[in-house]
Amino acid sequence: MFQDISWTEIANLQQTGEHTLIDVRSPSEYAEATIPGSINIPLFDDDERAEIGTLYKQESPEAAKQRGVEVVSAKLPAFINAFQAIDNDKTVFCWRGGMRSKTAATVVDLMGIKVNRLQGGIRSYRQWVVKTLESFELAPQAIVLNGYTGAGKTIILEELAKDGYAVLDFEKMANHRGSIFGQIGLEPNKQKKFESLLLHQLLKVQQAPFVVMEAESKRIGKATLPEFMVEKKEHGTHLFIDIPIEERVKNILDDYQPWEHHEEALEAFKRIKKRIHTPVAAEIESSLRKADYGQATRLLLEYYYDPLYSYSANKHDNHTIHATSTEEAIPLVKKFLANQEVYQH
Repeated sequence: MFQDISWTEIANLQQTGEHTLIDVRSPSEYAEATIPGSINIPLFDDDERAEIGTLYKQESPEAAKQRGVEVVSAKLPAFINAFQAIDNDKTVFCWRGGMRSKTAATVVDLMGIKVNRLQGGIRSYRQWVVKTLESFELAPQAIVLNGYTGAGKTIILEELAKDGYAVLDFEKMANHRGSIFGQIGLEPNKQKKFESLLLHQLLKVQQAPFVVMEAESKRIGKATLPEFMVEKKEHGTHLFIDIPIEERVKNILDDYQPWEHHEEALEAFKRIKKRIHTPVAAEIESSLRKADYGQATRLLLEYYYDPLYSYSANKHDNHTIHATSTEEAIPLVKKFLANQEVYQH
């Protein structure tokens, strides 16, 4: 018989060995927010879940259960095969630790597959996330990357992470680039998913002497940084990355690929058009419509983003790295961090 276990027990299991968390909720629920690292083996797809929910409300719980049995019966072989393909220990969960996870655990248990069930479902995990973030104190020193838009701060963070540095990539967690154009080609994460990803990364870097992050605003797309993180960033050591505007334009075009998202780019521009001097705004819009994205980007940097960034950047005393490109800046950042390590010791 399957066992009900708490989130604390699961967290301990994950630290001591491989442990697979299986979210049996619908694909849309899983996409909106789940436990980081979990996989989705849904008991019902989105349409089936909606149908059963309607039956529950409009007819009766019995009618909903009967339809649920019919749906699950038809997909049992594939469902069980998906569980059998996972060799290590497994824990299933749904929203509240109710019927869906109980059904999934019972079915696979009857086939001789050992499985646990998360008590209280993802709701109990979510309560742990909220409670932990409310009282979290980040121990490492904050090294904050500043630089005009397009300086390649995200590229630098990615390279540092590859080399084992402690990094907090807020844009990656939010799935948003942090600007008016930041969601082009992306589906931004909502607050619940962002907070889960953030907390798991915070716990990973807690023992590091310092952690590197980007100088983001409090809000990134649909996500908002917790206040303690904003404070930590404000009081950190700020490192300004200075590279030529031509390189910044190139970085932006490589990242956004606006030619693949032409209409999205035009719609995003409309949201800031009134904030730019009219003749310049007209030239930017004309360049976008003609697909001259290089010219549009350069004008946006010169007349909108750079003046905006200069205002906020002047609030901090920055250590500056001058480079001809982001690639040239990366080893210089590592050299700066090496000196920080010496200082820490």
